[in-house]
Amino acid sequence: MPRTVVTTPPDNAIETEGLRKVYAGHGRRPPKVALDGITLNVPRGSFFGLLGPNGAGKSTLINVLAGLAVKTEGTARIWGFDIDRDERAARTAIGVVPQELNLDAFFTPYELLDVQAGMYGVPKHERRTAEILAAVGLADKAEAYARTLSGGMRRRLLVAKAMVHSPPVLVLDEPTAGVDIELRQQLWAYVKDLNARGTTILLTTHYLEEAEQLCDRIAIINHGRLVACDTTRNLLRRLDSKTLTIAVDRDLDAVPPPLAPLGAELRGERTIAFHYKPSSQPIGGILEAVRAAGLGIVDLTTQETDLEDIFLQLTSRKSAQGAAP
Repeated sequence: MPRTVVTTPPDNAIETEGLRKVYAGHGRRPPKVALDGITLNVPRGSFFGLLGPNGAGKSTLINVLAGLAVKTEGTARIWGFDIDRDERAARTAIGVVPQELNLDAFFTPYELLDVQAGMYGVPKHERRTAEILAAVGLADKAEAYARTLSGGMRRRLLVAKAMVHSPPVLVLDEPTAGVDIELRQQLWAYVKDLNARGTTILLTTHYLEEAEQLCDRIAIINHGRLVACDTTRNLLRRLDSKTLTIAVDRDLDAVPPPLAPLGAELRGERTIAFHYKPSSQPIGGILEAVRAAGLGIVDLTTQETDLEDIFLQLTSRKSAQGAAP
């Protein structure tokens, strides 16, 4: 087959179509479908979140893209390069930070990055080993053996290792697992800077709050199938649910009857919570009903739908059948 020649940056950094991965069964164990027809586009320059429960297929998808697992069916392209027809170009276009801390304990960070750059064919005069180590906060550990580094430092070294060949696509598979808050903030500062300078980021994480804050687009997979893919803002709008909590000016022993049809719940002698749908129940109507019930409003707060609500709604279903991206 002819090679794909990419002369201009593609609209999508990653594209998959009908991607399937089936692991063969052994003995009485039936075959396992890890990816079941995943069609997904990751726009160039995006900070893209890939979420799903344990065993949903996230790591399998990453392994297929990275050339560590062979797909059963479908197509996949990285930076416009087909992972089968243009394997070398596709692998050069992606850098993967794995979950496992797989570092050679007897190499220094400087040696590890230099060897990795050599494996990708980066000429010695083009290698940015010292620059990358400084960017991830490991300049002072350049000559220390990897085995002496803390878990957080090793995690940052994995990010540095994935960046030695300046790939346009960086995949982060649970990059902050086991990393303390300060190091996590440093890591995200570096990754956000990479993204601002044009690197496409694909992130998997179990920290949903982290994904909500960082990612502009999010895909959710469950049982190997894509159950949602949209901008973060649009996903949060899907649930159409808010909670309004109002502190009133007198004690109550029950929800006033006029407020019961509005989904009111007594949470204390002077606190009432309303669960409502913003699309069909304006907050002004709730406030008017409270005043009409003879109550004065002392304070109020609203609680927005968050990504965890959406995640649980989509992945707690017994089946992902019929879900549309």
